[in-house]
Amino acid sequence: MTGPHPAVAACRRQVRAALSDAVLPAGSTALIAVSGGPDSLALAAAVAFEAPKLRIRTVAVVVDHQLQDGSADVALRAVEQCRDLGVDHAEVRTIDVPRTADGPEAAARTARYAALEAAAASYDAGAVLLGHTRDDQAETVLLALARGSGPRALTGMARVAPRWPRSDEGASRGRSEGLRDLETPARASRAPRSPRWMRPLLDVTRAQTHAACAALHLEPWHDPHNDDPRYLRVRVRQALADLEADIGPGVVAGLARTASLVRDDLDYLDDEATQLADALGESPWPADELAAVATPLRTRVWRELLRRAGSPAASLGKVHIEAVDALVTGWHGQQPIHIPGALQVRRGAGLIHVEGRRVQ
Repeated sequence: MTGPHPAVAACRRQVRAALSDAVLPAGSTALIAVSGGPDSLALAAAVAFEAPKLRIRTVAVVVDHQLQDGSADVALRAVEQCRDLGVDHAEVRTIDVPRTADGPEAAARTARYAALEAAAASYDAGAVLLGHTRDDQAETVLLALARGSGPRALTGMARVAPRWPRSDEGASRGRSEGLRDLETPARASRAPRSPRWMRPLLDVTRAQTHAACAALHLEPWHDPHNDDPRYLRVRVRQALADLEADIGPGVVAGLARTASLVRDDLDYLDDEATQLADALGESPWPADELAAVATPLRTRVWRELLRRAGSPAASLGKVHIEAVDALVTGWHGQQPIHIPGALQVRRGAGLIHVEGRRVQ
């Protein structure tokens, strides 16, 4: 008796591990984000095969951005294929993508994830599964390198994230066109839980998802935008293909491995910083103790201490951290440092104080 095609087996193996690691209770719902392309269809096929073994219900959501002619037909075809694969419920959510200064691609992405977040809430899904592959991860890391981004950007996409950053909820109000009825449990007595956002296929290549679809006789949609060099992601994809051709195979795997290694290091530093911030407690803090901490760790400790003191983490920039750090590493009697949150940080008698600043 022969087993499944190797590409199909690879997708199933990764999905099985992801769903098991998520520790979703029996009867939970996993939402699959499906575009109709080979990556998301391969994901849907693997989830439909593995989820019943764990008694997890599955919902596939296809977001129709209405940005291309025939998009409604593409979305409905994707839903039909998800139904044929055995997904418990599949539906289209039609959205309007607003015009923004960030451009149509970023606006569509924001609107899409907002729609998925709303769908996850409506089904009280414990996980949202995304079809990003190793190739997508490598492209993300290459773009971060080209931009000279910081080390956190080099970690690429997280395999598991506690939630997707909240965006404009007005863009997420979609019209649901379910092809199968699935009763959504009433949970009016409590707020929906925040789902895990998971990328089970980050160790699967794009070639494998294409091969899995062929082996399963699926008909993936080819997005013409994937060939349009006006889009940055298309140019990055071509650059990566050129690197593979010029340097040799292994560039994609190497970039993806780099993301994983950097993420491990940064997560360790962040954990250490949290423990040091716990030990230091509330302001004031001894300047000599902070000076003894290695710089890569101390800057993280500053960020955590200032966040706990009431400074919004999203507003704390590198310039703020460096200025506060200079109170320890370059003390020459400078004035208090103003930081976001109407706070100021000053040094006095060998101690670092954070306090509310007087508004004139």
